[in-house]
Amino acid sequence: MISMKTKPKIFVLDTNVILHDSACIRNFDDNDIVIPITVIEELDNFKKGNDALNFHAREFVRTLDTLSGDRLFEKGVSIGEGKGTLRLILEQPIHAALKASFITNKPDHLILNTAYRLQMDNSKREVILVSKDVNLRMKAKAVGLKSQDYRTDIVKDISTLYKGWRIIENLPRSVVNMLYSVPFEIPASSLSLNEPLEPNEYLILKARGRSALARHDASKGIISHVDRINAYGIKPRNAEQAFALDALMNPAIKLVTMSGKAGTGKTLIALAAALEKNRQYRQTYLARPIVPLSNKDIGWLPGSADAKIGPYMQPMFDNLGVIRHQFQESDPKHKKIKEFLDEEKLVITPLAFIRGRSLVKTFFIVDEAQNLTPHEVKTIITRAGEGTKVVITGDIFQIDHPYLDSQSNGLSTLIDKMRGRSLYAHINLEKGERSELAELASDLL
Repeated sequence: MISMKTKPKIFVLDTNVILHDSACIRNFDDNDIVIPITVIEELDNFKKGNDALNFHAREFVRTLDTLSGDRLFEKGVSIGEGKGTLRLILEQPIHAALKASFITNKPDHLILNTAYRLQMDNSKREVILVSKDVNLRMKAKAVGLKSQDYRTDIVKDISTLYKGWRIIENLPRSVVNMLYSVPFEIPASSLSLNEPLEPNEYLILKARGRSALARHDASKGIISHVDRINAYGIKPRNAEQAFALDALMNPAIKLVTMSGKAGTGKTLIALAAALEKNRQYRQTYLARPIVPLSNKDIGWLPGSADAKIGPYMQPMFDNLGVIRHQFQESDPKHKKIKEFLDEEKLVITPLAFIRGRSLVKTFFIVDEAQNLTPHEVKTIITRAGEGTKVVITGDIFQIDHPYLDSQSNGLSTLIDKMRGRSLYAHINLEKGERSELAELASDLL
């Protein structure tokens, strides 16, 4: 029997795919890739700047330059061994089937037109428009064109995402007796578990009306007691917060991620730990990405640079205020916070403003990381120098970025990829502590 080999597909890439991952053309196996000339024109607008989008635009143009040849606008050029071809297509007249429904000079529609004409001209091959813009994908489907998201870096099942801690009940009698000696150290091998413990995984141990908090120390093969420690006046209100503070205060854990809904105390706890450990670090950075309103850059806002970014940074100052107001104005700890800010030992800034800075012996907190791409998170962590601790927080179910979701954002990817590493700990905070009303609204609305 003769095997009929399926012809390679044709993938037409939208601009946002390239801005998300400049190496995207190497992720389509032996299928062919088409880049509409409109995409190149849009990339030209992103060449200058220091954000991740600018990096991806420049990097892709360099890649294109190394591949370019006489056949780039004809049949295409080979991307590499085992890969398909890459082809650029110049702008063509809007197809009559699209002209009646879409504005003809809009870049999205010009890209759609390229894909649609390819489909008409290649009836025996599958043409797919790849875009992270759900609206463009819907338009493609409306005219009978296949479309899909670019999702090579997603977490496949968000429901099974590592949460960093678990409850263990019905402990053996030998282990129960150990719980009565505090602090305790229990051999990890004494627990019979269906799923092995991860390094720095936290535990709530329960037996005979008694419970204890613990952490798995994989290097020693033991489960050790976790104290409910305070950090700069902030006391943990639940087990998850106690776990988070333990990881934040542990110098052996270089990377900590905290996920959870609004009001669980992620940023507050991270900032309190940074203040408590200030003598061990040269500087503390508290940064967050700016996701502009309605996809507009902050440049459209009136006022100076400080006035533009002020509203985005205010939540961080609010957390700092909570810590400060625990102390009387005459208290040295109250005064110390102002000194940290004045001397720039504590810096609260947009994430883009710390690009290019050396992160040596720094306590670096990145807030709202669910609005970062996996590449942006990688860029941040790879800048960590000697003696630096990186803390990344966010709510993977509350995303403001137009092209990210709970499966494809940088925080989810980081939790999924870093699980099981000895330098890493993750805590998913579940219980809201802001107020009873805030907890109710977060759960129901």
